[in-house]
Amino acid sequence: MKITKDSIIGDVLDKYPETAELFFSIGMHCLGCPASRGETIGEACMVHGANVDTLLDDLNKAIGQ
Repeated sequence: MKITKDSIIGDVLDKYPETAELFFSIGMHCLGCPASRGETIGEACMVHGANVDTLLDDLNKAIGQ
């Protein structure tokens, strides 16, 4: 599965737990809270002031996409 800005963080973490470090590296330290588990990557990047394209590139590289 290719990860997109519309991917739900919780779904990505369930399928690819190794990606948690990439979320942590941009300041998303609340990955376990219920709200963030239902948030899209695009929404989270907007809230955290992170570049969504850079994170998506890193996430997809980490899962071999």
